[in-house]
Amino acid sequence: MKVFYFMERLTTPFGNNNKLLTKLGFLGIPFIAILFFCGCSTSPEKSNEVAKSQVSDMYDPEKRLVELGIELPEASSPVANYVNAVVTEGKVLFLSGKGPKQVDGTYITGKVGENLSVEEGYAAARLTAINQLAAMKAELGNLNRVKRIVKVLGMVNCAPDFGNQPEVINGFSDLMVEVFGDRGKHARSAVGMGSLPRGIAVEIEVIVEIE
Repeated sequence: MKVFYFMERLTTPFGNNNKLLTKLGFLGIPFIAILFFCGCSTSPEKSNEVAKSQVSDMYDPEKRLVELGIELPEASSPVANYVNAVVTEGKVLFLSGKGPKQVDGTYITGKVGENLSVEEGYAAARLTAINQLAAMKAELGNLNRVKRIVKVLGMVNCAPDFGNQPEVINGFSDLMVEVFGDRGKHARSAVGMGSLPRGIAVEIEVIVEIE
């Protein structure tokens, strides 16, 4: 009441019309502010939902494979008493080790640093990535269900003094990122082996978080 009285006193010399306008203006400011904030403000939760929706719309590994010109083969069957994949209740997919199986059914074999170059090892790791993608799709039905490539174990059949295992396994990692974007970035180990089953150049295991 004191505030209104003070404003009336200030406007009295200018007539009743000014006094009325002052009252309306003073009372109108809070209402305008309320209308502005009610109409324009967006909760952080709503903003996050919109952002996630936009990212989801952009995320399409199946489409990305087409863009890369990659056609997945049929997932190969296990060669012993095990399965290709296991899914836990926590939405984690564990994939058994795969090697660089070619379209004709043969494998890339040899030792990197001995009778295979780093570049040939890289190509073998990339081919292994394609075979693991085939195993993922066979298990999940659609690669869009992949939420994150979590962990990769890359084993390289190599000469005893060879030390460039990471460069070889990059063939696998690079393709994961090409297909899944940031979701394809993963924790990783790249190690050398004295030998691998049937003399294959690389063997790679994967752990995947799924929707």
